[in-house]
Amino acid sequence: MTDWLRRTGLLSGVVVLTLAAVGACANGEPGGDGTTVVAEVDPSAVAQPGAADEPTTEPEPPAVAGLGVRPTPSATPKRTPSKKPGPRKVPKPPTETKLPPPPPKPEAGCTKPRYEGSQASRAQVKQALTEAAGRIYWPNSAPDIRVPVDLVKATAWQESGWQSNIIACDGGVGLMQVMPDTAAFVNQRFDQSYDIDAYRDNATLGANYLAWLIKYIGDAFFESDYGVSAEDCGSALNSCLLNAVISAYNFGPGAVVTDDGLKIPNPQYVRNVRALMTECECLAF
Repeated sequence: MTDWLRRTGLLSGVVVLTLAAVGACANGEPGGDGTTVVAEVDPSAVAQPGAADEPTTEPEPPAVAGLGVRPTPSATPKRTPSKKPGPRKVPKPPTETKLPPPPPKPEAGCTKPRYEGSQASRAQVKQALTEAAGRIYWPNSAPDIRVPVDLVKATAWQESGWQSNIIACDGGVGLMQVMPDTAAFVNQRFDQSYDIDAYRDNATLGANYLAWLIKYIGDAFFESDYGVSAEDCGSALNSCLLNAVISAYNFGPGAVVTDDGLKIPNPQYVRNVRALMTECECLAF
């Protein structure tokens, strides 16, 4: 891991972090909410849709110091004036009331991640992430939802450094650091059977979860406008859907979609992923 970390870094203006245990990733309160913002939900109670939506083709959270790399302040993208109205002051009633359960606590005594099985090559990972981003996860309900491939690649780099066989102390698995309960939620919600341990399925689980967040938060605050362009982001972190989705992937939708409005509880994580979307060396692989 030390040799790998020395080799990683952004194309410019990026420093390499000291390896820390990956935590709070794409998990049950999905995306690494280590808090108790939302009550735990029994996964067996998660509503399952029909085939209509099957795909067609605290300080900063631990994941901020995860296996990806943290941009320096100079690498943080400049914010452009928002071209769209900001989010609603209060969310609309949720279209879905069943959320993934919160993540478990990190394993007692665990200080570093472990590895199981063989690691996929960068070429294999790139193909898997690209294919996952290219799917249409809401073909009937919201066919216009797209998950940007740079968002999927940057999230995977932040979460795992594109290591497909890594398992974090909190149970996050693989490329997208998907929690087992999150995998169960996505599989039930979309009537799928993705294997969290298979790197292609892991990439798809993470992208599918991002697509779910886009719709869930887009319906709550953005009048069902599912655009996730960085150009729509204003100076405030909570000004756009893209930032909200990144935040929720790490901290969970319950910490972002609140009765008091749209919140960004993990600003550094959002800045990291936003910077990686444009300057990550992984984009050139």
